[in-house]
Amino acid sequence: MRRLAALLVLALSLAGAGTAAAAGYDNLMSVESQFICTTCHEPLELVSSPQALSEKAYLESLLRKHLSMTQVQNAMVSQYGVAVLAKPPAHGFNLTIYILPPAVLLGGLALLAFTLPKWRRRAREAALTPMGGADPLTSDESERLDGELERFM
Repeated sequence: MRRLAALLVLALSLAGAGTAAAAGYDNLMSVESQFICTTCHEPLELVSSPQALSEKAYLESLLRKHLSMTQVQNAMVSQYGVAVLAKPPAHGFNLTIYILPPAVLLGGLALLAFTLPKWRRRAREAALTPMGGADPLTSDESERLDGELERFM
């Protein structure tokens, strides 16, 4: 009985290894990471919803046909739409995803380069000028202030 169970386990593991090699399981996770579940909006490798399982099965069938990555992507897009791609194509409105972050960064740096010298110049000028609106101390007030400061020291 044990031998039969061991043979059954061995046969199942060999059959699974043959299927895994045919389906390209050694890199299936890297291929799945390039696609997103269209309902969960999560990477396909991380989810197991019914939609994700359907997408994974279709992806495996494409990989069994030994298609190139471009052909696999085109087939997935034709089956599920552009939303299935983890990295959207860089044309049309999707181009803003690639252009906007660097543009905002460069704009922020330019704004800092323009305003920082003004702020520093104002701070230096404020440090050099006396407090605005205050009259200078008279000699009596100056002597009184000196006396009170000596008392506290």
